[in-house]
Amino acid sequence: MRKYTAEAIGTFALVFCGTGAIIIDQQTGGAVTHVGVAITFGFIVMSMIYALGNISGAHLNPAVTVAFAVAKKFPVRQVVPYAISQLAGAVTASLLLRFMFPANEMLGGTMPAGSNTQSFALELVLTFFLMLVILNVAHGSKEQGMFAGLAIGSVVLLEAMFAGPICGASMNPVRSLAPALVSGHLQSVWIYLSAPVIGAVAAVPIYTYLKGE
Repeated sequence: MRKYTAEAIGTFALVFCGTGAIIIDQQTGGAVTHVGVAITFGFIVMSMIYALGNISGAHLNPAVTVAFAVAKKFPVRQVVPYAISQLAGAVTASLLLRFMFPANEMLGGTMPAGSNTQSFALELVLTFFLMLVILNVAHGSKEQGMFAGLAIGSVVLLEAMFAGPICGASMNPVRSLAPALVSGHLQSVWIYLSAPVIGAVAAVPIYTYLKGE
């Protein structure tokens, strides 16, 4: 239960701070800026990895949990409890943001700025690279592990910086599902439920091949 609680708290922090930054940027006419939103996502991911990584691994993302299970680096029986915990934390954050900002329509949700195909491809590739980094730094040498939070947070920041204006750079099913559920904007949520999982799982055989395992 400590692991599940840690995942819920970490994912709550991710959605509260990340989508909160988007909402506050909209409420203040751009005071946070797109760059500020990307930095917020990167820094909160990095912080939660350092804070909770030794408890639950700080997946904060069902796509990451599924990919770890496929790579045989995580027990399959814990995938569903982890995903439930992550969703609970994310939805709680979106509900709190709805209470705080009742007039905001999207609550920081992700929507394609172009075509669905374009955003699907972007989300798949973004999550592929994110998972490739996670697999290498989270299960590498002790020295690599010390820098895991910095490396993973930097990838999130980088990808949110350049891809955010087109697809939202979610890379995380519950990060997109929670604000969609609470705001009622579910029309494109299938992209963000499927593409990150496919991208994360696709990184596993590439990682295995590169490692020679």
